[in-house]
Order: sequence, then structure tokens, then C-alpha cells
Amino acid sequence: MDSSPVFVVDPESSEPPFEQVRRQIAAGAADGTLAPGHRLPTVRQLAADLGLAANTVARAYRELESNGVIETQGRRGTFVAARRMSEPEAVAAAATFVEVARRSGLSRDEALRLVDSTWLG
Repeated sequence: MDSSPVFVVDPESSEPPFEQVRRQIAAGAADGTLAPGHRLPTVRQLAADLGLAANTVARAYRELESNGVIETQGRRGTFVAARRMSEPEAVAAAATFVEVARRSGLSRDEALRLVDSTWLG
């Protein structure tokens, strides 16, 4: 693979191996170490690299996919999913913008024009 991060499974840990894999990939996606679109190793490859059963890695990938962290694109492979902002995050960001716009003396129409022009790039 390309310069993929190294995942490590501690066989002495009380945390199950699939959870160690799941947690490391989720953390990498959350902190940007694994950028959206980053191609992950195949289940078989990662299992071989870590000395795990393929079903162990497959379980981690299934949970990550069901949580929207990764996406499988058939034969193309498995990739880190683009992170979408949650509704509460979007509401908080919008509230912050409205507060700054009001403090700056912008009207609602002026603020909306700024949003529109930024949205359209």
C-alpha cells in the first residue's frame, strides 16, 4: 500500500482485537491522520499484517461502515468516508455566524448574500 498508517493490535489487551482495529481507524478518521478518500488495506491484507483472522478485521470494517466512518466501493476497495457535519454541529456553526454577523452590523439579507456567495464559491 501507499504510506498507510501502521495499526497495532495488543494481544495482551482486554480490548478485543476487532475493537482495537475499529478504534484506531475511527480515531485516524476523526483526527485527520486518515484523510477522507484514503484507501484502507483489504480485509485480508490487514488481517495478514496484524496476524488476525479475516473475520476479525471484517467485523471492524462492518462496524466502521455502519457508523459512516468508512465506505466500501466494491472492487475499488474500502476508503475513509468524507466526514459530514452533524446537524448539531451545523446549527452551532450557523449560530456562531449569525452572532458575528449581528455584532458586525450586517442585515439578514447581507448575511445571506455572504452565505450564498461563499456557498457558490
